[in-house]
Amino acid sequence: MATCALVAAGDFNSEHFTKSDAIGAFDEVYAVDGGYAFLDAIGREPDVVVGDFDSLGYVPQSQRLHRFPMHKDKSDLELAFDQLKLDGFDEVVVYGAIGGRLDHTIANLQMACSFAEDGLIVTFISLDCAIRIVVGPSVYHLPDLKSGTVSVFSAVDCAKGVTEQGLEYPLENADLTNRTTLGVSNELIGKPASIEVSEGTLYVFHPLS
Repeated sequence: MATCALVAAGDFNSEHFTKSDAIGAFDEVYAVDGGYAFLDAIGREPDVVVGDFDSLGYVPQSQRLHRFPMHKDKSDLELAFDQLKLDGFDEVVVYGAIGGRLDHTIANLQMACSFAEDGLIVTFISLDCAIRIVVGPSVYHLPDLKSGTVSVFSAVDCAKGVTEQGLEYPLENADLTNRTTLGVSNELIGKPASIEVSEGTLYVFHPLS
């Protein structure tokens, strides 16, 4: 399993990134446009740089630079996803893509589902939580945490066979649509917790480990 970190220009959880990078969690790190400035500020040279660089304001120096025009049909983050798939990564951890403009956050989450449904393991890291995209049929085992809030939403019209175990409010083989608040604000209770889905795609929000 090869894992890539993408660092975009939104809210950057530098503490989580630095700890993960220090223990070798990432095989490579990609800077996505303005995300380059975040990495530069902490002294981390990215392996790959992608973008049109309208946010950054200049074109950085990099041996593996992928520059695109500002007038295009894909966001810089989507182009970075395209590139990491071409580079053969199995998993991506995305920083700087949650928070800030709500339309960008929604676009990033929706776009990433297509890659997750194609087999890529995708996790977003915000300032206060992780968001894992879970594609059925599969079971996602949450980090071993004593407490915290877990929310589960359908990323498709209807996710089927959704089961939540080890949480305050269990759910058993339910159909979860994207037109309900069912799934919001469940609670960890100090037990091993998991989210299972038989068919469809879920967003699982949980505390950072």
